[in-house]
Amino acid sequence: MKDLKYMCAYTIPLMAILGLWLQGIYTYLTPIYAFGFIPLLELFTHSSTKNLDQKTKTSTLKKKIFDWMLYLNLPIVYSILGITLYVTSKTSFETYEITGIIISTGIVFGTNGINVGHELGHRFTKERFLGKALLLPSLYMHFYIEHNFGHHQKVATIDDPATAKYNHPVYLFWITSAIGQYIGAWKIQLDQLKKNKRSFFSTKNDMFWYLIITSIYLALIFYFFKSFGLQIAILSGIVGFLLLETINYIEHYGLKRIKTSSGRYERVREIHSWNSNHTLGRIMLYELTRHSDHHHRASKKYQTLDHHNQSPQLPFGYPTSMVLSLLPPIWFLIMNKRVPREMKTIRK
Repeated sequence: MKDLKYMCAYTIPLMAILGLWLQGIYTYLTPIYAFGFIPLLELFTHSSTKNLDQKTKTSTLKKKIFDWMLYLNLPIVYSILGITLYVTSKTSFETYEITGIIISTGIVFGTNGINVGHELGHRFTKERFLGKALLLPSLYMHFYIEHNFGHHQKVATIDDPATAKYNHPVYLFWITSAIGQYIGAWKIQLDQLKKNKRSFFSTKNDMFWYLIITSIYLALIFYFFKSFGLQIAILSGIVGFLLLETINYIEHYGLKRIKTSSGRYERVREIHSWNSNHTLGRIMLYELTRHSDHHHRASKKYQTLDHHNQSPQLPFGYPTSMVLSLLPPIWFLIMNKRVPREMKTIRK
């Protein structure tokens, strides 16, 4: 039963379904649950720095249940999308209810969609196609390229749009990161095509395919649910990728890598990502909060990620930290003193 703890992540789409069913103010159940109830609960639950021993890790890696708990998010996310579009096309809602539905659906896209898509996208097996499918509702398929071939190489440097600078407010970061990552994905793709002597219209131009797939996705929604359904899908997608960018913000805020005498940056280490061992956040986000180890060894599966004593530690879990980041003065007050002093003085 202990292995099934990650099924708690399914409670977020469950809240979205309840909100659609109960309607009214209950359409806000998902944000209240994810960013109200869970942060409150985190204050009364423990955090753990314990790591699995090697024998347990080996045993855990053999259990397919950990993979299937990820795969199940694919039908869940698309079911939420379908139910949302169907219900809103058949029922007359007030504006405030539609707003709650969009926020709730977007949160599902971000947590059960992009977050799981991120985990599967690192596996470089056929599972990566499931990961890309989970990025689609948030209109963020390019994330696969930029994250794997850009962010993980450039993290904690001025060249990485997904690393938040010291004293950089999250609202400005949303803009710079979203635009920077999309441009970065195209640069990586074009460089790969050039390196392999392929044309822009090559079947290996994944960015071009992402444009086609996203266009077909939106066209189908417009065909079946008209312009109102299209608006809901797009706005929910925006909420989904802004949730991702908020997570990006808290994961690397203010952290920097040093340039060596050769002009290259030092290798990525455990000190270049914020870590959180708050148990509830770890479970809800499939151990994404042990982000230091993820960057240290990106190929590790989520259930075997470790805590490192040398990693900078967030004072709260991810859900609480995300809420605090939306209040820049409070975020800076709490976090600026925790950014290592030597990183504040590193020059570009």
